[in-house]
Amino acid sequence: MGKKTKIGLAAAAVGAAAWAGSKAFTEPQTRPQKAVLDYKHPIVLAHRGGSSLAPEHTMAAFDRAAELGVHGFEIDIRMTNDEEILVFHDEFVDRTSGSAGRVAEMTLEELRELDLGYHFVDGKGENSYRGKGEKVVLLRELLEKFPQMYINIDIKDAPDTYEGSLVPSKLWRLIESLGAEDRVVVTSFYDEQIDRFNLYAQNRVALGAGENEVRKAFTSFNSQFGHLYAPRADVVQIPVKHSVFRLDSARFIAFLDRLNVPVHYWVIDNKEAMEKLINAGAQGIITDRPDIAIELISALEEKRQ
Repeated sequence: MGKKTKIGLAAAAVGAAAWAGSKAFTEPQTRPQKAVLDYKHPIVLAHRGGSSLAPEHTMAAFDRAAELGVHGFEIDIRMTNDEEILVFHDEFVDRTSGSAGRVAEMTLEELRELDLGYHFVDGKGENSYRGKGEKVVLLRELLEKFPQMYINIDIKDAPDTYEGSLVPSKLWRLIESLGAEDRVVVTSFYDEQIDRFNLYAQNRVALGAGENEVRKAFTSFNSQFGHLYAPRADVVQIPVKHSVFRLDSARFIAFLDRLNVPVHYWVIDNKEAMEKLINAGAQGIITDRPDIAIELISALEEKRQ
């Protein structure tokens, strides 16, 4: 046996010993149960209210999704110039008159002038919402109108902006003032924003996973040291694929489930794709077509009974 071979075998033995040792003495660090995530069946979250059925982030969309029987909404928030927390996705807004502006540069009064139904076109190529008075919605208004709903709140303002620096604290104060701690999840693509928010919330609100946390979870799952992964999120919201990596395997879902971290997939509008994910163990479907998702979930529940 050559010297290099001996060294290679020794290194492999050390690695195996390290793995075995860590496996033997490490207990999985599961997340404590959060009330908003304590459900016994897959749930449906209407993406921006269900933006294929009505203009996104409008009361028309939220009302329709609620009538369909969704379990909650997946929404985005941004801060206005007068420091109101708005339910809105895009950084820039179309004033429907050819000019545009940033949400952060506009007051709530200015934003209320927008016709959010102006550009909406349904599946039949028709627009039945233009000029019908669909206006921007404040997060406070949404939380107050739908006290029974699970609301997934995605912070869109970047942490290195003025508005982004204010959102975490203002969001926490709003949630606390409404007693909504047990019915919301706060998340962001920016892990820093989630961490900032939790400095105020102190784990009293369920947290989603930012991009870095998802990457960490997936890397741990694919390594020999997945048992060392300690999740910092209570729920993971992901697409089925990122770059060349598939994120929808039953094994990955089960890996997170063992840590008490449910997995929700976005944005899923196809019935067959929804059913495949649910059969793989997904516990939430985020969709622009809540009508399709609710029908499917109801059918699957009937089969199980």
